[in-house]
Amino acid sequence: MTVDLPALEQTAAPRAASARWSRVARPVLGLVVPFVLALGWELVVYLGYSNGRLVPPPSKVFETIVALAKSGELSRHILATLWRVGAGFALGVVAGTIMGAISGYWDFAKRLLDPTVQALRAIPSLAWVPLFVLWLGIFETSKVALIAVGVFFPIYLGVMGAILSVDRKIVEVGRVFRLSGPAMIRRILLPAVLPAYVVALRVGLGLGWMFVVAAELIGASEGLGYLLLDGQQLGKPAQILAAIVIFAILGKLTDWLIEVAAAPLLRWQDAFGARGGA
Repeated sequence: MTVDLPALEQTAAPRAASARWSRVARPVLGLVVPFVLALGWELVVYLGYSNGRLVPPPSKVFETIVALAKSGELSRHILATLWRVGAGFALGVVAGTIMGAISGYWDFAKRLLDPTVQALRAIPSLAWVPLFVLWLGIFETSKVALIAVGVFFPIYLGVMGAILSVDRKIVEVGRVFRLSGPAMIRRILLPAVLPAYVVALRVGLGLGWMFVVAAELIGASEGLGYLLLDGQQLGKPAQILAAIVIFAILGKLTDWLIEVAAAPLLRWQDAFGARGGA
């Protein structure tokens, strides 16, 4: 039997070109909806169907962002918010991962801790604000603590639920091979939990961005949440929308970073969602 190498090369070339095009087209495709919405509203204001006073057109929002960037305010607000979200996210992930792993792996701990955690999870985010102000003051500690609380619950639930949903047959195979506790965690539980853990990280990060707005209402003098409040008090809808747009961009970028960081760890998956890379 002979293999026609030129024919194989001719088949492989279109596939490689298609894969390259897919890597470029997929991110661009995600910009279609916001671009169409922005262009549509710009046309509505330009044609006079709206005066654009309460909901300024994208061009006015862009001008506001440029003005804030030139004055140096934008970088200051972005860095302050990024620091708070990063610190709160890190604390929430560590606490949620540890407690979720303990509750998922140890049934007694689940029965002991989970009812209290579920009750605390039902408390609205703004209800924590006055308590944290009393306990921790109005400075950075209370803001970071509030964000950490928001991140903690999805991480805790994701880790605990992923461990509890591990296929019992896989665990029994590990016991048949007499794997020790650490080996069972490393070779069976960790790979089984990792996909759900990545999803929990993304959900927790999204809540971190939501909680930072509430956190920056606690006597903040900088940050994107402060920029929102300042725009409301001074009647600047373009500034409010500019802050919202920056929140959206930063949220998407940080979510993408988690996806990119987790991708090498999940290459073993033969899942339905992997069809796009085929």
